[in-house]
Amino acid sequence: MIRTIAIANQKGGVGKTTTAVNLSASLAAQGRRVLLVDVDPQGNATMGAGINKNEAEKTVYTVLLGQASMLDARVEAQGGFHLIPANRELAGAEIEMVNMPDRETKLKDAIHTLKAAIAAVAEEYDYILIDCPPTLNLLTLNALCAADSVLIPMQCEYYALEGLSDLVGTLRKMQQHLNPTLEIEGLLRTMYDPRMTLSQQVAAQLEQHFGNKLFKAVIPRNVRLAEAPSHGLPVLLLDKASKGAQAYMQLASELVARHEAAPQPAVGQ
Repeated sequence: MIRTIAIANQKGGVGKTTTAVNLSASLAAQGRRVLLVDVDPQGNATMGAGINKNEAEKTVYTVLLGQASMLDARVEAQGGFHLIPANRELAGAEIEMVNMPDRETKLKDAIHTLKAAIAAVAEEYDYILIDCPPTLNLLTLNALCAADSVLIPMQCEYYALEGLSDLVGTLRKMQQHLNPTLEIEGLLRTMYDPRMTLSQQVAAQLEQHFGNKLFKAVIPRNVRLAEAPSHGLPVLLLDKASKGAQAYMQLASELVARHEAAPQPAVGQ
């Protein structure tokens, strides 16, 4: 059964795109079939996965406006997963969707169509990951409407805690008005430096308040992680022995273990 996970945080610079690309590659390396959907007009996930965003003809933009299906728009990315690319065209999608009916659910409808099409050819994805923009806009709302859950990357610093409070409030409103089944997949500590007392204190607070919603995997500050996007590669392909690559492999293993341990719905439900 396909699991759709939005990778989101209203605060920028917390490692959303790094997580989207490297988690996709790590899940693929563990034998899972993954589709990454880039919903950020900057197209960083697209470039980080080795796809030239300026040469992409079919993108999330054309999907949202109904000009292409997700099956037609997907491309093979570096790292063994599929990608729906994005570029700056996507910034105009918000304006064009403003007067459309059901504008908040365009991506959800496209993903439902994709799932049906994939099931029909017996080639089902295990995971669809959505890389969100660092703001609460119509594109992010589309991603949260389409998702089963939200994975929240965050740095262990004071301002990140304030931003987390705002994000949790946003998710509650989404549950009330647009996506009642949306849940928090988990919180991921990124750019973690164990030498900093503040990082340790914030991590402890997260453990206290979120319990098993906090991933045990911790993403460290790592030079290889920072270098990988300039090569258009997930860090796993650049240096699989690096601490960053090992951390994302641990995250992928933890995510898969959670889902395999969860009770599955009975046939017909």
